[in-house]
Amino acid sequence: MERAAGAAETSLFDWTGANMRRAPDAVFIDSIDQDKTITHGQFWTVTNRIAQYLKARGIGPGDRVAMLSSNSIEHLAAYIGTMRYGATICTIHVEMNAVYFEQILNALDPKIVLFEETDGRIDAARLQAATRGEWIPLGEWRAEGGSTGFFGAIESLPDEPVPPVSRAEDDASIFYTSGTASAPKGVILTFRELIENTPPVAEGLALTAADRILEFRAFNWVSAQVLSGLAPLSVGATILLARKFSQSRYFDWVRGKKATIGICNPTGLAMFLNRPVEIDRKEIPHLRFMTSSSAPLMPETWRQFEERYGVPVAQGYGCSEIGWICVTNEHSRKMGTVGRPLAYHDLAVVDADGNPLPQGETGEIELGGFRSNTYRYIGDDGEEHVHARNRLRTGDLGCFDEDGCLRITGRAKDLIIRGGVNISPAEIENVLLQLAELAEAATIGVPDPIYGEEVVCYVAPRHGCTVTADAVLAHCRDRLPDFRMPKQVVVRDALPKTERGKMHRLQLLDEWKAEFGTA
Repeated sequence: MERAAGAAETSLFDWTGANMRRAPDAVFIDSIDQDKTITHGQFWTVTNRIAQYLKARGIGPGDRVAMLSSNSIEHLAAYIGTMRYGATICTIHVEMNAVYFEQILNALDPKIVLFEETDGRIDAARLQAATRGEWIPLGEWRAEGGSTGFFGAIESLPDEPVPPVSRAEDDASIFYTSGTASAPKGVILTFRELIENTPPVAEGLALTAADRILEFRAFNWVSAQVLSGLAPLSVGATILLARKFSQSRYFDWVRGKKATIGICNPTGLAMFLNRPVEIDRKEIPHLRFMTSSSAPLMPETWRQFEERYGVPVAQGYGCSEIGWICVTNEHSRKMGTVGRPLAYHDLAVVDADGNPLPQGETGEIELGGFRSNTYRYIGDDGEEHVHARNRLRTGDLGCFDEDGCLRITGRAKDLIIRGGVNISPAEIENVLLQLAELAEAATIGVPDPIYGEEVVCYVAPRHGCTVTADAVLAHCRDRLPDFRMPKQVVVRDALPKTERGKMHRLQLLDEWKAEFGTA
């Protein structure tokens, strides 16, 4: 990944070096739960030593380093440090992928496995006996010396830079999907794909070295890895790192750490509305905006959150195989949309035959880059499989508005087909959430002998409120045409979500079948 003199930085090696030269004493990562920080200068040293360690072990391009760990300075240092050297980092979500550890590790066949030995969900002794690779506890990095585990092993190594051993087309990262509906899939991204995605994301956020971006989502998936890891690295910004989301502590973190960008998702924003937090906008003037991604943000939730807290919300959009597709900030956002696609994406909304649809018509979102792309994943057999070539259907439905902004209307697989009419769950859910007493809503299609599918809505009331199914149906009758009217409304205290904050519709369908219907 060499570059001509004077050209823009195009590798993690370039970015870490530029940050060290520009502001070695500036904080790169402030780990809230660990109560410690690492500066750009310290990060440069640590990643150089990681490169020295991997080089001494004979690790080269395409060789894999697997990680079983959660958000921490050590996790991010190993993630970035491995790629900065040029090997392939493989991140495995400990909570979501626990039952698949052995299957995943045997498919990956890593040279090294770094694991968080304090996590009781990782049976290292059993897994080590059943898989290949050198197992090393991740350990703890200590600025004052006396580091442990992997970081203890690199502490005495020289910190001279080792230039990257990789090429742009080599594999940079493999990460596993959540696997809530089926076995997790190992998505492969090259250095070119990651590097090309990162600067446009930073530009979409209007990110500068002065920004402090608060992130709680798992750095085992590409969403956080690029938006809140590589994008801040590329401009020298600060990452405020939390282990998990906390509704009660989130705005304390924003205020105490002077966050300028707060990462969130639709579930988190809904929780702030359901159980409001006492925070005055004047107490957090430094907070530019909050983000929302992982699932479509209902316009009604968006509007209510901004009215309640006075904080702008900027919605983004991406997918595992592509990375980030749309990224907005407080100035470029447009209510109800994810904004304009990043400039280098060739994005279209297409019909079932792949024909581009005109502005305003809903279809499936498809895209590809300006060069030939191959979208790959690791199979259970350890072999690489091609998911798509040149262009990829994301599985999401959407349309372009008059300003060229993309509106996401749902997932193609969630579409309800009632008597031959396509019904988007998101359209009904936004109507449901206009009912002040509701905190959450989810719409599913259930089997019906006459229409093929019927519309069923699950709802949960706000804290301190009560609601009845009849009241919800009455609300809908005034706002929905007959063919979109729910056949049934089911009231629950709370609705199930996946680890990534998405509504768990498959679980709701299973619950409906068990309680009201048949499989």
